[in-house]
Amino acid sequence: MMPDDSHQAKDRPRKRHIFLRIDSWIDSTVWNAGFRAAEWWEDVTIFFRRFRTRGWKKVLFDILGEGMNWGTAGAVLMLALALPAFEETKGNWRAQSDFAVTFLDRYGNDIGHRGIIHEDSVPIDELPDTLIKAVLATEDRRFFDHYGIDFLGLARAMTENARAGGVVQGGSTLTQQLAKNLFLTNERTIERKIKEAFLAVWLESNLSKKEILRLYLDRAYMGGGTFGAAAAAQFYFGKAITDVNLAESAMLAGLFKAPARYAPHVNLPAARGRANEVLTNLVQGGLMTEGQVIAARLNPATIIDRAQKKAPDFFLDWAFDEVQRIARPFAQHSLVVRTTIDMGLQHAAEEAVESNLRQYGESYRVKQAALVMLENGGAVRAMVGGRDYGESQFNRATKALRQPGSSFKVYTYAAAMEKGFTPESVISDAPITWRGWSPQNYGRSYAGRVTMLTAIAKSINTIPVRLAKDELGTERIAQMAKDMGVETPIRTDKTMPLGTSEVTVLDQATAYAVFPAGGFQSRRHGVSQILNYDGDVLYDFNRDAPPAKRILSEKANASMNFMMTQIPVIGTARRAALDNGIVTGGKTGTTQAYRDAWFAGFTGDYTTAVWFGNDDYTSTNNMTGGSLPAMTFKRLMDYAEQGIEHRAIPGIDNPLPGPASDKVAAAAKPVDENALPPLVRPRSLSAEATRLIRELGEKFNSAPPLKRPEDLPGRVAEIDPQPTGAIDTDAGKAIDKAIVKGGRHAGQ
Repeated sequence: MMPDDSHQAKDRPRKRHIFLRIDSWIDSTVWNAGFRAAEWWEDVTIFFRRFRTRGWKKVLFDILGEGMNWGTAGAVLMLALALPAFEETKGNWRAQSDFAVTFLDRYGNDIGHRGIIHEDSVPIDELPDTLIKAVLATEDRRFFDHYGIDFLGLARAMTENARAGGVVQGGSTLTQQLAKNLFLTNERTIERKIKEAFLAVWLESNLSKKEILRLYLDRAYMGGGTFGAAAAAQFYFGKAITDVNLAESAMLAGLFKAPARYAPHVNLPAARGRANEVLTNLVQGGLMTEGQVIAARLNPATIIDRAQKKAPDFFLDWAFDEVQRIARPFAQHSLVVRTTIDMGLQHAAEEAVESNLRQYGESYRVKQAALVMLENGGAVRAMVGGRDYGESQFNRATKALRQPGSSFKVYTYAAAMEKGFTPESVISDAPITWRGWSPQNYGRSYAGRVTMLTAIAKSINTIPVRLAKDELGTERIAQMAKDMGVETPIRTDKTMPLGTSEVTVLDQATAYAVFPAGGFQSRRHGVSQILNYDGDVLYDFNRDAPPAKRILSEKANASMNFMMTQIPVIGTARRAALDNGIVTGGKTGTTQAYRDAWFAGFTGDYTTAVWFGNDDYTSTNNMTGGSLPAMTFKRLMDYAEQGIEHRAIPGIDNPLPGPASDKVAAAAKPVDENALPPLVRPRSLSAEATRLIRELGEKFNSAPPLKRPEDLPGRVAEIDPQPTGAIDTDAGKAIDKAIVKGGRHAGQ
């Protein structure tokens, strides 16, 4: 054997011995650890046996244990519910106080204000004691005792409501009302109430009681287009908030509940009656004695005489959001904003909505409506966000997400036209199943092979579903809706082609305005200019907004316009056809169980989207888009199309109506004895006169400057005349002013 082999042979037993020792140590260590753990567990078990209970103690501890389990689960649930509420606080929620905006209509008339003018925001310590007491006695007597949610007050309100058999008291605290004003809307849903409760606690955690009360008094709507107690005191009494007496304080405190109903410039007896209730609350709450309030009862507040001027509040709320978005980078936040709204069209829109609700609302079981009107070019000329701004400031035109029903089908057909289909293309109306879903037509019948024109005019359901399934795909349809102006996220599930994905009324108006714009973006806007108080133009839409992009090809747009102008003739929107013979295009929409009814339509001049429904999503009485929505559209558009120079819808071959078309159409139309009388648009200038003055203004603006007599060859001035080089510009401006003053009712 070699020496090396002998050495290796000796090492092998030594290594084997080491491994055996390691294995033995591991075994003994693990066994000892297990044995000691068992001993420890036995000691623990013996120890806890001392706490074992029997009898009533066992029942008590079982209840406590279950309570802890349910409490843990409840805490997790509360956290899940709180997260959406706290998302509302991520932005700069104090931003509104940075802006003080005066709004003008398209002609330069003052129409309202938004934001907080800091000079008018009075510290709580400087407010009259009578006002603070009146507000707290009426709105939240335990304001300084609760932490955002008053459980005692809520229980008391529920008891009183149960006794009365209806809602006679509210359980919301002042902090909850502020949370709603700052972060939420007036939409009546359980989700909103949950958010409101969590946000109230958040406000109590981040603000002092004085700050909460000040914000509440500064932000609340007080009727008459005013926000905040300081503005209301100036508007109703013509005095500073620091100078109001007890009677006036009671009247102001009474406005928080229902500013439209108790606004003294609208209904002074109701306002005084409400103020008397506030005085009673002061006595019942122990804040004042009957002797202290008797003088205010005997001498109620009087208001200054103000002509009742209705502000377009829904539009102003939306325009204020637009101003904050545009003007955030500007150094100055005290601004004058020229908007696009036409108050003549705004009043006509409000009247069209309200008159139809009054006449037909009860029979159709519908209580709310919304409307947006755009002049072709993108300017928002009218906006109705609900029936009564004083009752609910929730803007149903811009914030309510409702299913559009068949009015959504235009996006499917537009995508199909872009792919190469035509109005004459034939497609099968037959039963179809897609991913286990089998849509049916309104009449539960099928027409077989039909043209695209017939399919959209008769609002056949299977056709857009078949197009989505076999030709387009839902992603392509959703992208078309987005390109046309729908800003609400669109779901791409299989039911989307029939309008199950929610949109806003403003979305529909924006998108439909692409058709009369020749296939280009409508460039929806409500702000035309933003100026500071020195007159400097900080923003001009025509200068600063990007140019419109083409959305639909000229051929596809012409095909869509041809099909949609047939819907009021042979389709579901016959009540939308105008009396004066002007060509109208549009599409109706009705959702499942008749919860929503839509009509979105256009002429060569205007695009209008109309929605009718209920805030609580209850069904109407078989109301379709071809009924009240189409009738409201017709009533407004008949008014809007009076006395203006009409523009043609692109791609439509028939000419515009002639001068005698109004009389011919009126004579041919059967008389409906139940129909409301048509709205008549006042006119200062005819369309022809307006056009002539515009042409003169353009000529003046483009003419070369006049030369002075001494500059003419062969002439010597006898006197030193005033410079006349700018006469063309001044004359042009004078002409423009004349048009604004005299031609505004001509819609030009």
